[in-house]
Amino acid sequence: MPGRDKLTGQKALSGNKRSHSLQTTKRTFDLNLQKVTVRQPNGGKKTVRATAKTARTLKKQGLVV
Repeated sequence: MPGRDKLTGQKALSGNKRSHSLQTTKRTFDLNLQKVTVRQPNGGKKTVRATAKTARTLKKQGLVV
């Protein structure tokens, strides 16, 4: 799923696909975006698309509903 992490601003990286004979072709390393419901400071809830790593950090901090 291409796009950006709404909380950290991370985007997909680009690099090379290398074959056994070391030929190169361009490829993208897409993010592992997940829908996460986050608590707002005013007590509300908001659904955002965040990477799995960010979602894990938010869960540890207790900000995920």
